[in-house]
Amino acid sequence: MSVTRRTFLKTSAAAAAAAALGRAANPGAAPVEKPLPKPLRILILGGTGYLGPATIECALARGHKVTMFNRGKTRPDLFPTVERLQGDRDPLKGEGLKALEKGEWDVVIDNSAYYPRPVSASATLLAPRCKQYIIISSISAYKEPNPENGTENAPLATLADPKVEEMGKEYQNYGGLKALCEQAAQAAMPGRVTVVRPGFIVGPDDPSGRFTYWPVRMDRGGEIAVPGGQDDPVQIIDVRDLGAWLVRLAEDRTTGVFNATGPARKLPWGRLVEACQKATPAKGTLTWIPAEFLAKQEGADFPIWAPFTGETKGFHTWSNARAIAAGLRFRPVEDTARDTLAWFKTQEKAEKGRTRLAGPSPEGEAKLLAAWKAAQGQKP
Repeated sequence: MSVTRRTFLKTSAAAAAAAALGRAANPGAAPVEKPLPKPLRILILGGTGYLGPATIECALARGHKVTMFNRGKTRPDLFPTVERLQGDRDPLKGEGLKALEKGEWDVVIDNSAYYPRPVSASATLLAPRCKQYIIISSISAYKEPNPENGTENAPLATLADPKVEEMGKEYQNYGGLKALCEQAAQAAMPGRVTVVRPGFIVGPDDPSGRFTYWPVRMDRGGEIAVPGGQDDPVQIIDVRDLGAWLVRLAEDRTTGVFNATGPARKLPWGRLVEACQKATPAKGTLTWIPAEFLAKQEGADFPIWAPFTGETKGFHTWSNARAIAAGLRFRPVEDTARDTLAWFKTQEKAEKGRTRLAGPSPEGEAKLLAAWKAAQGQKP
């Protein structure tokens, strides 16, 4: 497993914990083409991290009634008018699922599914009193190495011990656990489950600092190390677009399995880098460093990008045709880059709760640039 792939697993699994700091600040909402529907009763399991707030914002804007179920510890000031039920995903901890023993909902959106036993418990408990269960999984649920242009029928990751309840070294169990969570929900509510498998979720309010690294780095200017080649494929989805689509899946009662990756057409890595440059008036210079050279360097772990070769060749090539047919839409990457940088700057001026950045440090980047120039016979 490559460093980039390993970092994706680690930051994806850790994002919920990192989300405990800061306040939501998602400027703008994804365009909604459909007319306002009959209000739905939506239960969000979690709802305070990253995707949760984006989903709730859209649901409220569409006139739906939202209930949040969580421990009440992460960002409790969010959405003061929304109904809150307090408990724990794990039925063996604290009050467990007791708060969910009563009530009826049209749809449950589970964006805090990490271990199959708690997912099975919640889905089984809610099955008689909800019509649809939307579970947020991950493209990490697929078996490695990923196929190029893979569809939702690609093989899933497996675990030697399906009852394990720890992520393991370097989060090696993350993908297999996500696949088991999907299966737990499907077993509890056959025919009523929607499985959503995102890749890199990006945009304002992101606690992982992965995509954010790039517009922030461009804003710092100077000489900027950029990995790989300009034509390498990359897939991202703006959290606001994903949140809006989850609401649409609920409105349309759409079930099935979907790769939630974007945009609609192939996105070259060079264009994404350019979009991040356009987000700032700063004038930096780009130094492109080939994947082959980076593979031999320590600390050359750049977020979002993955080498278009070897075991990661298929990582950014997943087919999203099924999701697009089900109404998934994407805003321009330039909008995502601009809004992400603007949001990050509000965090810098406020409580600095979500200003973590992935990627190399300034010192690490400078060392890498010097090594690349030395290899080319240039003076640093």
